[in-house]
Amino acid sequence: MAAPLEHVEISNSAVHCTHTTENTSDNTKVNTDEDDDDDDEDETHEPRIRETPEDIKLEAISNTLAFHPSRDILAFGDLDGDIYAYSYSCTEGENKELWSSGHHLKSCREIAFSGDGEKLFSVSKDKCVHMMDVEVGKLVTRIQKAHSAPINTLLVVDENILATGDDGGTVKAWDLRKGSAFMDMKHHEDYISSLAVDQAKKILLTASGDGTMGVFNLKRRRFELLSEFQSGDLTSVAVMKRGRKVVCGSSEGTIYIFNWNGFGATSDRFAVKAESVDCIVPVTDSIMCTASMDGYIRAINVMPNRVIGCLGQHVGEPIEQIAKSRDVHFLASCAHDQLIKFWDISKLPAMMVNDYRKRKKRDGRLASLSNKALGGNDFFNGLVEEPEKMEEVEGEDEQEDDSDSGSD
Repeated sequence: MAAPLEHVEISNSAVHCTHTTENTSDNTKVNTDEDDDDDDEDETHEPRIRETPEDIKLEAISNTLAFHPSRDILAFGDLDGDIYAYSYSCTEGENKELWSSGHHLKSCREIAFSGDGEKLFSVSKDKCVHMMDVEVGKLVTRIQKAHSAPINTLLVVDENILATGDDGGTVKAWDLRKGSAFMDMKHHEDYISSLAVDQAKKILLTASGDGTMGVFNLKRRRFELLSEFQSGDLTSVAVMKRGRKVVCGSSEGTIYIFNWNGFGATSDRFAVKAESVDCIVPVTDSIMCTASMDGYIRAINVMPNRVIGCLGQHVGEPIEQIAKSRDVHFLASCAHDQLIKFWDISKLPAMMVNDYRKRKKRDGRLASLSNKALGGNDFFNGLVEEPEKMEEVEGEDEQEDDSDSGSD
């Protein structure tokens, strides 16, 4: 409800002051104009415009972050259960905190904006699901004891459906109009690490610490199948190649690729020289950004499978999550160094893998893909001792023409 308008009385002294100003002599006006000119001469320093917004320094490690779908706002949640919303800008000094919320009692695990950007959803170790008003940071809805185990991940499917996954392997789908779950299933033996949905909003995909990918039909409200077991935890899942491929990252640094409607077994797989592939953010149908425990953010092309280069790094610190801005201009990352960093990814959509291979360096070092990665402010000292030719694991025969299985 809008606040009532306040009635403001103008005092006699205020009116008198205005009248006096209007009747000042011409000489006084000239002096005032001269003073203004002096002030203009003093204001010679314009704010510096940066390639990316400045880093945001946090009071606690952030687990999760998300960009607003239509405004220059970034939200993030931390280990203390607090959630912050910041406006960001490339103008130096213009990053500003809009509001903060401390409604979660334990660590905030993941956040996501609604499609219209008016609501912000969050899940926590305290087993609650929160919905907040983005404009003022006010808690609108709380679903207490939404899961019997701490909630690890969430996905906004559409304006009416929210999916969540917990540490025990349970997946739920919520009808936001009723505030209740219409699907509650446990087919995984370990935590749910990531969720994804197809363009039709029909098939929900899950990645789990038990090494399998799960397939759930939201329309029919039923479980479909689990993939074969993979080595290590599956840590992330995303739909690529115009819906024809599904990719999963793993704790061992291997990327597993599934054909759509062929979820039982992988169609291809390849290993990145990384400690893990913890986060995946698709940038185009073929290019994705990944983050790892080794602190590196890599750009990777899928089919043909190539590490294009490195966008940036949190030096020696595990990265918790990455997210892309609505205009696909920035990537933001949060890590154990208690910093949120921004990276320029505007050139990635125009990159071609073939061009990259022609420009291969001969010193065995991975290409840096942004100006910040070239060494400004000691950024990449000792970076990228990673060979450009990545180690690949042979996969099953790929039926599509863009397969890269077995290539050098």
